[in-house]
Amino acid sequence: MVGPVGAGKTMLANRAPGLLPPLAPSEAAEVEEIYTRRKDSPPPESRRPFRTPPPHTTAAALIGGGRGPTPGEVSLAHRGVLFLDELPLFRREALDGLRGPMDRGQVSLQGLGRTRSFPSRFILIGTMNPCPCGWRGDARGACTCSAQEVLRYLRPISGALLDRMDLIVLVPHLSLKELRSSAGESSETVAERIVSAWRLQHERCSRLNAALSTTAVRFHCCLDAAGRALLDRAIEKLGFTARAVTSVLRVARTIADLQWSDSIRPAHLAEAIQYKGQASPSPLI
Repeated sequence: MVGPVGAGKTMLANRAPGLLPPLAPSEAAEVEEIYTRRKDSPPPESRRPFRTPPPHTTAAALIGGGRGPTPGEVSLAHRGVLFLDELPLFRREALDGLRGPMDRGQVSLQGLGRTRSFPSRFILIGTMNPCPCGWRGDARGACTCSAQEVLRYLRPISGALLDRMDLIVLVPHLSLKELRSSAGESSETVAERIVSAWRLQHERCSRLNAALSTTAVRFHCCLDAAGRALLDRAIEKLGFTARAVTSVLRVARTIADLQWSDSIRPAHLAEAIQYKGQASPSPLI
């Protein structure tokens, strides 16, 4: 989530765990097994983990390691949320270390001459300002950052990491009038819809859309002629990688599931492309 100071990014991220279904018994057992390796971190009971490491967290603390070795934040967030507030303030090597766990859903660690593997299938949420001062593009304040300062601020976030992020959401500041006139859904209503979508995905292929392999995506995320033409134009215009195309199709399938649609319609695909099309620092400069 990218937005100016005070837009509510951190508040929104902290609400995410309340929208997710409770842990299934098998998931709870996985989480408890991980936490038995970390005496300093009590298990989250029946709730999904919500980990919020600070920006000074090292790559070893984020990924895991040590003499044990012991699991890091990516495993402590397994089956839950890993929230990185102020994403550009994290070290480049720490952020780049997320790529492997995000791809494989597990991390292999070495310590005392042996290798241990821990699961690390989590939802990654990051927040950031559009520039160091936080006011770029916001009429409430005057940005004092140069283009070079913005580029330096964004440098820790590599293109390879951005390519693995399914949704880049621009969060604008809302006026008091807009907030009062907003008639949004309650968290309970949204959570119920998410539970229904998760159930639908498990019934379809015994896993969430985020865990679909490339082969499974081709089978479960079919497009009609209009959708294929739209995706082809997006690939040509936005330069999507093969990974980005797979990501777009997973997200489009999820949007369709949230609307109880059997097929991916062009509107679902267009929304997914919009989220992925913002996965570049360039719109922020």
